Amino acid sequence: MDKIYNNKNSLNFPLKILPKKSNPFLRLNTICPYYTMFPLDFPFRVLRKANSKEKVLDPFCGRGTSNFAARLRGMESVGIDTNPVACAIASAKLVHTTPEKIIELCKMILKSKKKPEDTPIGEFWDLCYHPSTLHQVCKLREYFLDRCESNEEVALRAIVLGTMHGPRNKKTPSYLSNQMPRTYASKPNYSIKFWEKNHLVPLEINILDIIIRKAHYSFSHLPPSTGGEIFKADCSYPLNDCSVYEFNWVITSPPYYQMKTYVQDQWLRNWFLGGNPEIDYSVKGQLSHSSQETFVGELGKVWKNVADVCAPEAKLVIRFGALPSSPVNPTELLRASLEKSNCGWKVLTVKYAGSIPKGKRQADQFSKNVGEIQREIDLYAVLR
Repeated sequence: MDKIYNNKNSLNFPLKILPKKSNPFLRLNTICPYYTMFPLDFPFRVLRKANSKEKVLDPFCGRGTSNFAARLRGMESVGIDTNPVACAIASAKLVHTTPEKIIELCKMILKSKKKPEDTPIGEFWDLCYHPSTLHQVCKLREYFLDRCESNEEVALRAIVLGTMHGPRNKKTPSYLSNQMPRTYASKPNYSIKFWEKNHLVPLEINILDIIIRKAHYSFSHLPPSTGGEIFKADCSYPLNDCSVYEFNWVITSPPYYQMKTYVQDQWLRNWFLGGNPEIDYSVKGQLSHSSQETFVGELGKVWKNVADVCAPEAKLVIRFGALPSSPVNPTELLRASLEKSNCGWKVLTVKYAGSIPKGKRQADQFSKNVGEIQREIDLYAVLR
């Protein structure tokens, strides 16, 4: 397991109710637009009866929503994911720093006279970023490839990831790229055709100006740090680095069956973290989707490994659903995977998760035609 971030500071700060969305203490949770997320109120509500001394695990942590909910509840948490972009975003949910420290770090990196050693070339890059913008992005990228350990470094990296691509605003720019979606990076060939058809050229962006605004927005009001760790790892293998914990709560949402494009749809952010400047279509490190039986078996391994690092009577809460293109019974799949784990998880109840807004579901396939809304379910189990 690769430890992405570690914050061991402990401060008890249980929040009784979730503040309104306009509350500045919730802004950190929106630091980077991301897909396949569940709303913050889901894990926060699940933890309403938890003791602040108990520990939370999310083995498919994504952008760290469960970890941030645990922080709001005053609880220590661990998040695990195979996607480096997810881990980088989730890590920022645990930091405790100030906008001023983040801004000073950014100024220091951008003022460095050291030239980037690796600047991607090609039609996509020419049309995606203004040359001066790409130059600065590459300076930040190479700095973080060398080191990213402090609170300020983790926070700044997440801010940059959140601004890598997005729509062009009519007023003050909020994103570094030419016109693109916010939650995923469109493929190069499609992007080039779109930009050329619409006569769109990249604007020269003041990166520091965006960082200053984003740092103040996301980090001016932070809930106290409660400690935690984020790991880049595959939970179908034993979680040896988590053996020091005894988790009392597991709150998670596994990839839906046949949902396997997480890394590819984040290819531009993945490049910033050290990946290739081209899309890698391999699915190494992901659950196998070759058949329902194989998928159930691998998911069962995850529940077994999770149980090995949980305390007796630990609670497991899973939000799960199905893709419109691969209709399956999510309840049957989850029950089968828990039975396959053969480690003591007892299903207590299964409830419909309610109507999930578009954009908040793993079933959203990043296009206008996503099919009918699939009803997601919440499964509650206990370790006996």
